[in-house]
Amino acid sequence: MNLCPKCDRPLWPFAMILTIAGVIAFLTWLILGLSPIEPWQRLGMALVAFIAVGATLLHYVLSCLRRHCRHSHPVVQGRS
Repeated sequence: MNLCPKCDRPLWPFAMILTIAGVIAFLTWLILGLSPIEPWQRLGMALVAFIAVGATLLHYVLSCLRRHCRHSHPVVQGRS
């Protein structure tokens, strides 16, 4: 992670990412139980849902932590 070394890195946003991704994956697994697919396919699709939701939320949280940093940083070329 390329976050500011001066900022505190709270753990609760990352715990929320795991919680939300876990709930979505569990709901995906439950809903796919209504379809006639194999159990290993259900598990695989729930794992894909967990990874997709987790990666999306992780990207969002990291970008928010970088954007709201109060320390002065040099401006990166091409970004404002």
